[in-house]
Amino acid sequence: MTGPGPYLVALDIDGTLLDSGMDVPLVTARAVAAARAAGHHVVLATGRSLTGALPVAKSLGLDDGWVVVSNGAVTARLAPDAPGEYVLHEQHTFDVGPVVRLALDRIPGVRIAIEVVGWGYLVTREFDPAEVNGEQRVVRRVDELWAAPGTRAILAGPDVTRLVEPLRDLGVTATPDAQSWIDVTAPGLSKATALDTVRGLLRVDPAHTVAIGDGWNDREMLAWAAHGVAMGHAPEPVKALAKRVTGTIHEHGAATVLHALVEGTASLHLPAPA
Repeated sequence: MTGPGPYLVALDIDGTLLDSGMDVPLVTARAVAAARAAGHHVVLATGRSLTGALPVAKSLGLDDGWVVVSNGAVTARLAPDAPGEYVLHEQHTFDVGPVVRLALDRIPGVRIAIEVVGWGYLVTREFDPAEVNGEQRVVRRVDELWAAPGTRAILAGPDVTRLVEPLRDLGVTATPDAQSWIDVTAPGLSKATALDTVRGLLRVDPAHTVAIGDGWNDREMLAWAAHGVAMGHAPEPVKALAKRVTGTIHEHGAATVLHALVEGTASLHLPAPA
């Protein structure tokens, strides 16, 4: 990984930078700081909402630059002097009504959350705070969920992933996470689509893109980046889309990649996927 000009480094959060919560391990935080000091653009690219991503950005010392959240549905620029310390750049919304009606028809007990950017979620039943970030308001009537277009709907419950194909037939993007969770966003979105917009704004050469992730929602991002790196604990189909594989979260694999970038190590000196 060598050549002139800065790189755009897209970092997933959960399972890549940290296990849970908001605090990134010191070794990883220092590696992020070193990459930024070397002039590279570090962009958080996460399935978390903006409310959940901002504390992580702060813990990393990211007080400027960009964040891609809600699996590419929302892009914001970090701005310490702005209200909330961010400025929204793009919000891709869709009509959540058909999604909610389909979900309740197929799985009447499904839990539903509709994202309200910068605040939290409207929910049919309360979620565990570890599952979603920000405030929650339980709606009294289900039609409150589709009173306005939304950036993301979350569907949660046993075997909810059987809804993936029916949802895609509606034209929306349905991204499963295990068997009990689906994120639904507007058509054609992913972390990669939002990151490519940021790349253009930063005028970064496509060959100077790095992405590190571990989850199903990282697949498009890893394929998009010139240097897509899967974490060592990622599922095999995710690793197969990456160009390289680094250590696990407990081995601070993301920090390994960042140090290789700063040192200008060709091909990261990481093994290619099997």
